Amino acid sequence: MGWSDVTGQAEAVATARAAAESGEGLAHSWLIAGPPGSGRSTLAFAFAAGLIARPGEEAAVESQVAARTHPDLGVLSTDRVVITIDEVRRLVAASQFSPSAGRYRVMVIEDADRMTERTSNVLLKALEEPPPRTVWILCAPSEADLLPTIRSRVRTLRLRVPSPADVADLLVRRDGVDPALAVAAAREAQSHIGMALRLASDEGARRRRARTLELALGIRSTTAAVLAAGELLDVAKADAEAFTAQRDEEERAAAFRSLGLEPGASVPPALRSQIKALEEDQKRRATRSLRDGVDRILVDLQSLYRDVLLRQLGAGLEPINLAIDPAVGAAAAESTPAQTLATLDAIAEARERIEQNVAPALALEALLVTAVRRGGRSAA
Repeated sequence: MGWSDVTGQAEAVATARAAAESGEGLAHSWLIAGPPGSGRSTLAFAFAAGLIARPGEEAAVESQVAARTHPDLGVLSTDRVVITIDEVRRLVAASQFSPSAGRYRVMVIEDADRMTERTSNVLLKALEEPPPRTVWILCAPSEADLLPTIRSRVRTLRLRVPSPADVADLLVRRDGVDPALAVAAAREAQSHIGMALRLASDEGARRRRARTLELALGIRSTTAAVLAAGELLDVAKADAEAFTAQRDEEERAAAFRSLGLEPGASVPPALRSQIKALEEDQKRRATRSLRDGVDRILVDLQSLYRDVLLRQLGAGLEPINLAIDPAVGAAAAESTPAQTLATLDAIAEARERIEQNVAPALALEALLVTAVRRGGRSAA
């Protein structure tokens, strides 16, 4: 994981690289801000490797940072809804040690926007008085997602949404994806690097996305909207389970190995609390994965109705969902731009409701009722 893995962010890479290699403009704390899928974490770990590595050690350090095993790297990453105060306290305590092998000790917090105000204040104290050779790197969608007191103590690198061509090039170069598939995946993922890789490498993910769009285009009544909401929720659950199942199994196997147990063996009473703690963490991650899965569905629906609206307005821009362009044209003929805008507004509202813990099924039903099309522009 090096600088070449950061795509479409030449200015941010140049700034971080100069700071890492020559100390030019090196601050003790940084914020990498950018939309989901823009490469925040990739840049954070490339920057961390650049800060840690001594001359001639770059390749070895990059491998250790990619594996999160370097002794001078601290990482806080969560699949849960929030980062807990105890997690931040442990990372702050670890940040006080001097680097043992590299030039700097680097502490990375991914999704720093998931800290509550109380948790953020624990981090603030560490940012105010950092050890001389410790560098903090925070990642968040925007500066506004952090407390003003933290924003005032970090130097910000702002990322943009990379172009689909940049993302496709990365998939071909780094992951060996077929060029045509990489271009389609990058376009349908709307330049979200992680989702583009998933669409390019997972046929099941492509099928689930196609079914999402098919359901939306087939809604002709309120009853159909309610049924479609239920099926979309099932699609989101299947997507979340596919995303987490392998990782859960790997974690459980690793836990058994660390406890000296054979796979599938019964767990002695003295060790059950550790396995139970792992299972609780996995349940919390599953909750977050389901929420993320529903949000991915909403983003896909947003792309669909964006294409419909562009067709209705004759904008002439390239559609995101090129593979179903004839169906998009038919949907554009069945409604008015005002109806399509109302559905796009409903999608945005559904995303906000789900973030506020509204039941996903209810949010999806309310949205899809606005997507009912009975055929013909006069059927408003």
